[in-house]
Amino acid sequence: MKSIPHVAVLLVLGFSAFTQLAHAQEVDGYVGFGTARASSNGHQIDTFGDGNLYATGSLGGAFTDWGVNGFLGKQFGVGWTGSWKFSSGAYAGLGYHANFQVFDGIYQPAPLSTKRFAPELRAGIGFTSVKFDYNDPVSCSQVPGCPDARFFLAHLGGAVRFYITDHLFLRPAVDVHYVHNFYPFGSNWVPRYSMSLGYSFGRD
Repeated sequence: MKSIPHVAVLLVLGFSAFTQLAHAQEVDGYVGFGTARASSNGHQIDTFGDGNLYATGSLGGAFTDWGVNGFLGKQFGVGWTGSWKFSSGAYAGLGYHANFQVFDGIYQPAPLSTKRFAPELRAGIGFTSVKFDYNDPVSCSQVPGCPDARFFLAHLGGAVRFYITDHLFLRPAVDVHYVHNFYPFGSNWVPRYSMSLGYSFGRD
């Protein structure tokens, strides 16, 4: 789970990022849909104490994505992305929801950028949360991490903004998260894929 130092780092980074956004020459906002993937850890749990074993699930399904970028020049910026699993997944007889939140530094390679094409290379840190749906504390206590497990993560990603107009864009993205000690699932590495629609303010 996240430790207090991790929380402090995220708060400082988030404050710094939004301070930079306030002075940005260009600000992008976007919303879309995607998915995140992690295998099951293969465990079986007697969740309800009735002798029946329930398999732990994998991470997947549809996620909704929200984000904002701010660029202080043509090449460098900061950004925040949030991704939420809005439908409940199955996990050892319970339901669960997951979300990812990331603060990034962004590099936009000037030689590759045009009026209609703007690539992004991103790196940052953040956290993921897995929240379980349960009806009684006894069943929740059998499932590690229930009711709400949080984990520190590191992030690398790439995206491209394809401009439909001077300001409106489509943004396909591929992200890779390394989630520290992501024990509810079978891998610490979590890829995420998304497609968003966005708008750029202050763009030349």
